[in-house]
Amino acid sequence: TVSFWRRLGGCLAYFLSMDAVIYTNLHVLVPRFLLKNRLGSYVLAAIITNLVVITFLSVTQGLLFEVILPVRNPDGFATFINTFSGILTMGFVTAGSAAISLFTHWLRHNLRIDQLESTTLQSELKFLKSQINPHFLYNTLECIHFQILNGHSDTAGSMLESLGRYLRITLSVGQTFISAEKEAEHVTSYMEIMNRHSREGVHFTCHIDSHLKNCKIMKVLLQPLAENCLKHGFGNMSLETWPVAPQITISITLDQTHTHIIIEVSDNGKGIDIPKATACLTEEQPEGRDHFGLNNIYRRLMACYGTEANISFVSIPYLKNSVIVAIPYDRNEFSNTP
Repeated sequence: TVSFWRRLGGCLAYFLSMDAVIYTNLHVLVPRFLLKNRLGSYVLAAIITNLVVITFLSVTQGLLFEVILPVRNPDGFATFINTFSGILTMGFVTAGSAAISLFTHWLRHNLRIDQLESTTLQSELKFLKSQINPHFLYNTLECIHFQILNGHSDTAGSMLESLGRYLRITLSVGQTFISAEKEAEHVTSYMEIMNRHSREGVHFTCHIDSHLKNCKIMKVLLQPLAENCLKHGFGNMSLETWPVAPQITISITLDQTHTHIIIEVSDNGKGIDIPKATACLTEEQPEGRDHFGLNNIYRRLMACYGTEANISFVSIPYLKNSVIVAIPYDRNEFSNTP
């Protein structure tokens, strides 16, 4: 007969083993392998995990009940039945917990999509309303008109082309994400127009890692950041008296871990009030339009990427002032976006 304490020890060992399999599967194997489409690695890791747990169970059950270990139980058939039963049980537990995890992930993903569609639509309509700045359009058309009157038809034609490219992307309702290359084209068009508005121009460059050109990022992300540089970095001062040649630089690269796309928009203007800029990101109702651009970008990033996205600031006045946006990178998210 088997004592009560041995039975209790056997039950505890069994349930602890089941819990270990379920926990390892839900929190390690499924997120690290199965959700990243690494099926072969998942199956291999699951088999190793099950073998370790089955070995543990075999030892503990053999020591407690003397029914599994061949040394204590010469009946090979009983050993085989017990071992096979353990493997089958572990297989069912692994498959069941994986199915539950995948279903939960699918459910959360679909709920997030529904929330995202609703939030993004409202945010996009509000954003488009703010982007169609009547003063910007009026000034641009007046500038084009002035160039035509002065016989500068080539300049007027290039401004119209830039305005067309700018509006084509700005007004593309329904497209939440576009390629990084198209996004760079959009902000370049904006800067070409703005440089035509005044005699003093701002030197503008935009660099994208070659393997990221077709990667999708949130639409109309770069232009508001470039506008922010013009308004706050170089605003209220004549560029002719600027201590250094004014410039805005945009770079789109991967971080060292290849998990995030880093978008850095820099200028050599007056500098950033980092505490004030950081506080305005999460304000429910930012004070005036001075804070609206960053606040709106942050809200749209949260709607599109969740907490995996973030915005940070670095400021060395008249040398380099940067707004750094980090968004999650998925190597499968490539598309020849029109």
